[in-house]
Amino acid sequence: MVRIVAAVVLLCVASPLVAEAARPNVLWFVVDDMSANFSCYGEKLIETPHVDRLAREGTRFSRAFTTAPVCSPCRSAMITGMFQTSIGAHHHRSGRGVEKIHLPDGVVPVPEMFQQAGYFTCIGDGLPGGGKKNERGKTDYNFEWNPKMYDGGDWSARKPGQPFFMQVQLAGGKLRGGTSESARKLAERARKEFGAAIAPNSVTLPPYYPRDQVLLEDWAAYLDAVRFTDQHVGKVIARLEDEKLLDQTLVIFMTDHGISHARGKQFLYDEGTHIPFVVRGPGVPKGVVRDDFVQQIDMAPTSLAAAGIEVPRTMQGRDVFGSGKPRDSIFAARDRCDETVEHLRSVRTDRWLYIRNFLPQRPHLQPNAYKDGKSIVQSLRTLHEAGKLNELPERLLFAPTRSNEELYEWKTDRFQTQNLATDPAHAVTLSEMRGRLDHWMTATNDLGREPESEKMYDSDMELYVGRGNKKDSAVTRNIELMKQWAKDGK
Repeated sequence: MVRIVAAVVLLCVASPLVAEAARPNVLWFVVDDMSANFSCYGEKLIETPHVDRLAREGTRFSRAFTTAPVCSPCRSAMITGMFQTSIGAHHHRSGRGVEKIHLPDGVVPVPEMFQQAGYFTCIGDGLPGGGKKNERGKTDYNFEWNPKMYDGGDWSARKPGQPFFMQVQLAGGKLRGGTSESARKLAERARKEFGAAIAPNSVTLPPYYPRDQVLLEDWAAYLDAVRFTDQHVGKVIARLEDEKLLDQTLVIFMTDHGISHARGKQFLYDEGTHIPFVVRGPGVPKGVVRDDFVQQIDMAPTSLAAAGIEVPRTMQGRDVFGSGKPRDSIFAARDRCDETVEHLRSVRTDRWLYIRNFLPQRPHLQPNAYKDGKSIVQSLRTLHEAGKLNELPERLLFAPTRSNEELYEWKTDRFQTQNLATDPAHAVTLSEMRGRLDHWMTATNDLGREPESEKMYDSDMELYVGRGNKKDSAVTRNIELMKQWAKDGK
């Protein structure tokens, strides 16, 4: 079994939350494909009163980041409190074929820990009726796990007085779909439910995206998806209030990674890794904004500690309300996504973001059937081929190769457009950041340091092909390209 090096783990420290409310309920909001575009985080085009309420009545973390900018590695890390790279779950949608992935000895999914402590464990949409239908929410873990670690789809099925651990899984940015047609349908739904949809021309895009109508409509629909997400949060909060449960429930709101876009989801820039993270509940400081680093893997130890459950010493996440020293750096990783082979690592400090591209001879937008099926990516490729993009998107999105190292002063360079890695003035900083990343990869036993075996790759790819549709044809071509590039040393 895989060895977990203890160099970066924390001792279990009792959370101050326990003293004020023993055995609280714990509820996680886990949202797909959404950045911190909430009004409490400064978004101006929309209002999100329900997430804002959680922030007002609890603690909002301004510097929250995911350890993986794509669903399954992030969720595998989230549910174990471990870096996905330490548990072998770093490749997206891996271990789904004949070849399986098993957790290292001593690593136990959080729901099992809650279950063993007498909690009712459930995962669904958080609305009345979920328990009766026994509908389960999204899991998407890259390792073998026991479905019985969830007792049901809703807390209504628990025994009288039994505390619950609930995950409310929301579609988030996926509500807008991947096509212009689906984005327009969501805009129409917004007009019906909210009285108006976000006007595409009012949207401000990151500077590396052209003001193309397809992209503007998509981003507007994405903001409407944020509004629908906030609406759902409000319904769950109202239910907790109606059932007299809100004040005895620790609520954590977060998203699994940033917006699905050409430089967002799947990549290690802020657009892909910066997430909202808001906590409300018994003993949680109210109306506080914290600027220290937190990551999504911190949900596990924070929740366990609040419930009085011992936090495993090998767990790499931290209780955000514990007494430990704030982090001075955080880390993220991206590996294979679907059929597309990639290998990225990053370290972030208070000032600097360092990204290492282990496959720099490949372009940023490698062929990928999932992303290439999106209207926004198709439009970007069309504009590129027609020579209608300006220098910035051409350089950041369509250069045939990439630098093997990237260095950004991320607080002043908000969109990470100026790579300072080749600037001699920053040579000392570059060396320091290299050292930090190297140390982390060794200390946490980064299993991505070795390429995925062809046997495992082929096992997972069998699930992607063979259904005879256009997407499968694209996947097959991409698989062949990935293997050819690997042979060519690219």
